[in-house]
Amino acid sequence: MADAYAGRIPSPTPIEDYALLSSCRTAALVSRDGSIDWLCLPRFDSASVFAALLGDDHQGRWALRPADPDARATRHYDGDTFTLITLWESADGVAEVHDCLPVDPRHLDVAHRVDLVRRVVGISGRVAFEQQVRLRFDYARALPWVRQTGTADAPEVTAIAGPDAVALRGAPLTATDHVHRGTLSVAAGEHRDLTLTWHASHRPVPAPLDVEDALQCTREWWSAWAERIDVHGPHRDVVVRSLLTLRALTHRDTGGIIAAPTTSLPEQFGGERNWDYRFVWLRDASLTIEVLLGQGFAHVVAHWQRWLLRAIAGDPADLQIVYGIAGERDLMERELGDLPGYGGAAPVRIGNGAAQQYQADVTGEVMTCLFAARAAGIEQSAISWPLERALLRRVEERIDEPDQGIWEIRGAPQVFVHSRAMVWAAFDRGVRSVREHGLHGPDAHWEQLRDRVRADIDAHGVSPRGHFVQHTATDAVDASLLLLPTVGFCAADDPRMLATVAEIERTLMVDGLVLRYRTESGVDGLEGTENPFLACSFWLVEQYAASGRLADARALMDRACARANDVGLLSEEYDVAEKRQAGNTPQALSHLALVRAASALARAEAAAG
Repeated sequence: MADAYAGRIPSPTPIEDYALLSSCRTAALVSRDGSIDWLCLPRFDSASVFAALLGDDHQGRWALRPADPDARATRHYDGDTFTLITLWESADGVAEVHDCLPVDPRHLDVAHRVDLVRRVVGISGRVAFEQQVRLRFDYARALPWVRQTGTADAPEVTAIAGPDAVALRGAPLTATDHVHRGTLSVAAGEHRDLTLTWHASHRPVPAPLDVEDALQCTREWWSAWAERIDVHGPHRDVVVRSLLTLRALTHRDTGGIIAAPTTSLPEQFGGERNWDYRFVWLRDASLTIEVLLGQGFAHVVAHWQRWLLRAIAGDPADLQIVYGIAGERDLMERELGDLPGYGGAAPVRIGNGAAQQYQADVTGEVMTCLFAARAAGIEQSAISWPLERALLRRVEERIDEPDQGIWEIRGAPQVFVHSRAMVWAAFDRGVRSVREHGLHGPDAHWEQLRDRVRADIDAHGVSPRGHFVQHTATDAVDASLLLLPTVGFCAADDPRMLATVAEIERTLMVDGLVLRYRTESGVDGLEGTENPFLACSFWLVEQYAASGRLADARALMDRACARANDVGLLSEEYDVAEKRQAGNTPQALSHLALVRAASALARAEAAAG
């Protein structure tokens, strides 16, 4: 298949045209045109069944739209859920498609089946729909064996390849050149239910889904979760959708919080900065938990804390910065030559080599998160504090070692100032855990180490011009420095922070949004450039708010929030020149940074009266 696409660059659907479906076990991306172009089964990190997102329809998709080529679509989520409703207006009438990955709290065992629902509802007139289904298992490397197994009254198509099998039900499909096509129509007041059910191929085909019950249970489950959100203010809608998105990226069974449900959506279109984000980064998950903790979701925090203790249990020397959804450690990065890539951006990668990196900041984020959970009264496991002490011993052993940093550079390790500040934070939380919560530990020794790290940053992490630097061998800044006040290393109005903000505004702002760092410096060891990083823009909002620049904070908040798509989702980056989203989507870090920025802005405005 690779030869058939040599030199071919598909014209891709814009990233912002995709909406997310989530069952909190797996996810799908649905285009504005009604095509499911990304679906991995049965988990977020499983091999794909539909992968047109990283190529074209030859890599698998499920397209469903009116036969009228001029039909117009608008869409929204069904309240505070991830059931997507697409309203189609055609020459013959109006109809809706309700797309859903059902969540059923009564059935916790996902091992036997996963369902995807596409309900077609007639609103007015009679609307004819066309569907095309191209199934390609294992990242489009496996062409399944497909059979007609239903009846005229109960049409069904089953497909099988290796360990995977699916059943398509609800409307007749006819095969032509490995594509299954069919038509259906609905009049006002009618509906037709189309379903795809995955199951392990060694098991019998599951019984048909009770669609009405599944949709109702899903709506109730999401709505009950959203009812706990207590957010007000001008950005309420995007904050609520961001919190829902963080929940949508959290695996219901394990508690693992993935960074994004996609792989290899490019940071630079046509370039090589393409990574698999379907795993649990300790940093991102810790920051997410702090956000959810601030919203009162104690049960989610407790679930993740149990995940963390399971994942990192053992020798602290074996600590990874990223794990699989259930705590898997083997995330070997490899390239898939059979997928052309999004708009030809190659290589397509699965797995992530960052699992083998040393990133000194991670323990600080974990310690900060666990300290916040302890302070909030979250029940602690008997092994939590012993494990934290073991992590601090490991931090001490590597206290002066350069690292790959928060941005996981593929170049030579550096002494990153953000990493050093998080080492400071790790020891600081250890000291405070002993003194504020009565735990046993060498707090005086940790205090000495904490103060030593601070002195080192003061001496080597500040430019002669008075601003913090990205790493000790450069005078340049990095957007991660905006996080220093948020962990208590310095005040937001510290002269060094104000100078850092001025330098970020001078060198990292592009059309009103913030880059992570200047890629032309070569620090990351990669070719090409990238676009403004949305989380960094929200970090600057937080800094503006904390330092009293409320007008600037409001303006940047509005500008960054406006980069969300029509259903409130943010990717990793934003291409300001082409005015389009870039990078994996939806991105947990972007959404959690949005929530933090909104909270910081609300606090600052309240304090200002």
